[in-house]
Amino acid sequence: MSSDFIVVRDSTPSAAIPKGMVVAMGNFDGVHLGHRAVIAAALAIGRAHGKPALALTFEPHPRSFFSPNSPQFRLTDEAGKLRLLAGTGLAGAVVMTFDKARAETTAQDFIHHDLIERLGISGVAVGYDFHFGKGRVGSPGLLVREAPRLGIEVDVQPHIDIDERPVSSSAIRMALAEGQIREATAMLGGPWFASGEVIHGEKRGRAFGYPTANVRLDKNCGLKHGIYAVRVGRGGERLDGVASFGRRPTFDNGAPLLEVFLFDFEGDLYGAMLDVAFIDFIREERKFDGVEALVRQMDDDSARARAALAATPGAFPKLGKVG
Repeated sequence: MSSDFIVVRDSTPSAAIPKGMVVAMGNFDGVHLGHRAVIAAALAIGRAHGKPALALTFEPHPRSFFSPNSPQFRLTDEAGKLRLLAGTGLAGAVVMTFDKARAETTAQDFIHHDLIERLGISGVAVGYDFHFGKGRVGSPGLLVREAPRLGIEVDVQPHIDIDERPVSSSAIRMALAEGQIREATAMLGGPWFASGEVIHGEKRGRAFGYPTANVRLDKNCGLKHGIYAVRVGRGGERLDGVASFGRRPTFDNGAPLLEVFLFDFEGDLYGAMLDVAFIDFIREERKFDGVEALVRQMDDDSARARAALAATPGAFPKLGKVG
């Protein structure tokens, strides 16, 4: 992808904002198939009018602002979301800070001040259920009604269904919580992934032939504890492996940790940033009577993971470069 993906923030001077942009507006947690339909609509409007198309999104997620004490399992953090958006063909993203002032902005003020005066949009695409402004009064219908007076084009995308079930970020969270990786992948349009830095662990795996790269995921990660077939990205490199996410009940029942064993790999990964894409669910996490029984099971897990990965040789999220 092009490295020209720009990020417009509240602090960006007006002179640096692309003129006449078309925006795909939403929270875009996960950048799933429903989000991608909205993005495709914005890209189509942009092409028709010779204008750049950007995503317009909010950070932190509004849920985190309104319910700060409730754990929020986000499918993508801000960095991951921007990388996914950069892989869609958009020219950039407008990231608006969601704070008290934003929460109290009326829908009309948001349209007139933020969309028209500051961003100078020529078009907007939204999903059928996207609401904005104080009290969530702003709706796709309001945008459609205002469009002729404002001189902008508005596209409202219907919901996307898979097997008669609407695709949504909450449905994907539920699938991941149940270990339904293939269902989550279908709704996302590609594998779900998590990123993190490789940290030092207990180094137990080395002793029985399974050295792991350990990554601490967000404390609110709702992924089911278990064993997974994974494909790992390190820069442009792709590595296949098997991973355990959980508390290691055979040893210590500690804080949840992602432990990745990479097939046919030798080298030091400490401090490296990895993107771990979850390709298939192998089994639930469980306690073993001893290391010997655990290693036998890990041998079987590895064989099953290799088979799952061989069946999906190109599966990896399409990530673009931000900046």
